[in-house]
Amino acid sequence: MPRKVNYGVDYDEVYGDYEDYFDDSDIESDAGEVPEVEQDLIKPGTWRCSICTYDNDESMPFCDICEVFREPSSICNNGNNRTAPFKFDCPSPDDLVSRGKQSSKAVSKGALVSITEKNGSVRTVPITGRQEYSSPLASGRQLPANETTRTSSEDNLHSLTNSLSMNLEVNSERSRNVTTRRAASPAQYKPEAWMLSDNEEGSKNQLNLAIVGHVDSGKSTLSGKLLHLVGRISQKEMHKYEKEAKLKGKGSFAYAWVLDESAEERERGITMTVAVAYFDSKKYHVVVLDSPGHKDFVPNMISGATQADAAILVIDASTGAFEAGMDSNGGQTKEHAQLIRSFGVDQIIVAVNKMDAVEYSKERFELIKQQLGMFLRSCGFKDSSMLWIPLSTIENQNLVAAASDGRLSSWYRGPYLLDAIDSLHPPVRDVSKPLLLPICDVIKSHSLGQVAVSGKLEAGALRSGLKVLVMPSGELATVRSLERDSQSCTAARAGDNVAVSLQGIDGGNVMAGGVLCHPDFPVAVATHLELKVLTLEAAMPILIGSQVEFHVHHAKKAARVVRILSLLDQKTGKVTKRAPRCLTAKQSAVIEVVLGEAVCIREFSDCRALGRVFLRASGRTIAVGIVTRIIE
Repeated sequence: MPRKVNYGVDYDEVYGDYEDYFDDSDIESDAGEVPEVEQDLIKPGTWRCSICTYDNDESMPFCDICEVFREPSSICNNGNNRTAPFKFDCPSPDDLVSRGKQSSKAVSKGALVSITEKNGSVRTVPITGRQEYSSPLASGRQLPANETTRTSSEDNLHSLTNSLSMNLEVNSERSRNVTTRRAASPAQYKPEAWMLSDNEEGSKNQLNLAIVGHVDSGKSTLSGKLLHLVGRISQKEMHKYEKEAKLKGKGSFAYAWVLDESAEERERGITMTVAVAYFDSKKYHVVVLDSPGHKDFVPNMISGATQADAAILVIDASTGAFEAGMDSNGGQTKEHAQLIRSFGVDQIIVAVNKMDAVEYSKERFELIKQQLGMFLRSCGFKDSSMLWIPLSTIENQNLVAAASDGRLSSWYRGPYLLDAIDSLHPPVRDVSKPLLLPICDVIKSHSLGQVAVSGKLEAGALRSGLKVLVMPSGELATVRSLERDSQSCTAARAGDNVAVSLQGIDGGNVMAGGVLCHPDFPVAVATHLELKVLTLEAAMPILIGSQVEFHVHHAKKAARVVRILSLLDQKTGKVTKRAPRCLTAKQSAVIEVVLGEAVCIREFSDCRALGRVFLRASGRTIAVGIVTRIIE
């Protein structure tokens, strides 16, 4: 029978003066007549409470209204007389009022156990907390609560409770509950020899390069053209793309179709998901991450560009196009630049595209460099880490060779795009740390098997036959095979973008936003976090209780701001105000958020990739930040 009252009910207010119920002589009136309530027939299969006269189901050990225990031995022995007399070894209403709330916090009142008596009979009683009330002795004398004498039923209850606890512990260990798994200290981790040394001869360092920018700035066309010029896309394949694009009336999108493969992307003429491609430069094995520029697909851009080591920010130099991208209302140039910097990317190449539309004007290039450069410096980019390259993708100027058009070569003497990519500094790889691979996508491939995932190795190394822990499900799996650049490989190390085939695990326990980690060093799974954030140009202030979208690596969860702890000085980091009422644009603060679902997370000081977060609302990024504390 469903419960109809809340824990901690005030019995004084509900029942009034309940002391009158204790005297059985009050049941009959002075005229000797039975009250009308006692004359009512009791329904079969029920018993009537002696306190509140509520008809309870036969299976209930206590009253569903006042929660007074039923006498186990008085189960319908005398025809219709099913009213249970009051039992003094049960908690009185005074005890319920004074101690009921405390006991209900420790054990749920609905938790029941079956106790076997010495005579073989079985009765069902609720699991309660401390038995502090008195028990009647055979002689009728009350036993004080502080004495150590226990009845046989209490002994049975104690032993049964212990066995129940042991069973729960065994089941919890058997299911590998992630909440009870304790991680070893990272200082105890010792990488194996094969993880530290790269035995592949002639291998190049991998550079994950994100292509970002405002919609229609030419990102996909630039990526496709670059792949074709370096020989990654053959002339035969390019001819096929050109023919298909002309049949659809989109001849100028032929190079974009190299990466925009879905029918919807080609029909709409925009990139919707992050496309991944590869090519080799003189210095690096470059992984191209072509990101969507439309504001509706910024979450996809976040998921893909979190893997970036460096970025190319593509700018449309056409009259009015650059200004539209810099607009705070709908432009994505500023938002993409802020997000890229928040990903930890500190090297950026600004590719000023479509210079042919402005006749390769030096004045236009300098104007863009001045306005955008001021904003990039405010985001945290240094002048020494920014490279500015004017180019034209359509006319193949300044891509893989120096510009041949005199209008551009007459005033620009800097590096071309491919040369600028080789001038970037190699990223630092955490090979000596425990395995961490955030799952970007769950993929289906005949070569990889039924359960396979893809992503970038943030730390550690992988090889076939290795045991991995899949979080947040907490299930163990075995690495069946690895693929890098769509080619089978024996091992992968931090920084590599790989596809991993898993065996020994159900596909339902593997999801995008999860993490593959070392079995002895599991990643934390939490819902309550403390963040240090920087608010951007938000449409409205951030208040306590504000609903936001929480983004971290490849996970996206609904969240709520529960506390605003303090405002910080952006230069010194010191607290300037405690417990502010709201956060407005361009403020640094410490806040607490509670997520709707658990997410794999690490503190920023432990792992930068799993400690960077983004808050979005109303289709815009309103704050970027880091995880400072995981609140249990």
